[in-house]
Amino acid sequence: MATARLREHYTQTVRPALMEKFGFKNIHATPRIEKIVLNMGIGEAVVDSKQVESAANELTLIAGQKAVVTHAKKSIANFKLREGMPVGTKVTLRGTQMYEFLDRLVTIALPRVRDFRGISPKSFDGRGNYAMGLKEQIVFPEINYDEVSNVRGLDIVICTTATNNEEALALLEGFDMPFVKN
Repeated sequence: MATARLREHYTQTVRPALMEKFGFKNIHATPRIEKIVLNMGIGEAVVDSKQVESAANELTLIAGQKAVVTHAKKSIANFKLREGMPVGTKVTLRGTQMYEFLDRLVTIALPRVRDFRGISPKSFDGRGNYAMGLKEQIVFPEINYDEVSNVRGLDIVICTTATNNEEALALLEGFDMPFVKN
């Protein structure tokens, strides 16, 4: 089984740097990326149910893993939404697929975003998790622009084992995430 390039980069470069910077004695105490969750909300699915299938197919192409359709938990009359209706798709990536996705995100997708100046270092949740959104799913090379029916947004949440924002920021900077310098 082939290992991801970023996994080797983590064990050889990022982990030793984090241990030195924060004074970790044990390699298992060093922060690492646990999982990456991709989520695509589909508001127009209330009117057109085919949108869910196309969004799930696109998310499956982006992630390299089958997307799961999420359903509404509550009925909301103002949105013409009933309990159990499909409202989005999501994928949870771990292991080798997670590192390969992160590699594609940093090296290919983010540089293709229009007017890209970097991502905000303020999107941490206080417990070491980072959330970001993309306005277009077409920045990923797996998506054929001609076959896209609707341009949709995409939420990406990177969950780490870091205990605070400072450790998580150092971890993601080790993976060359393009944070904006303040």
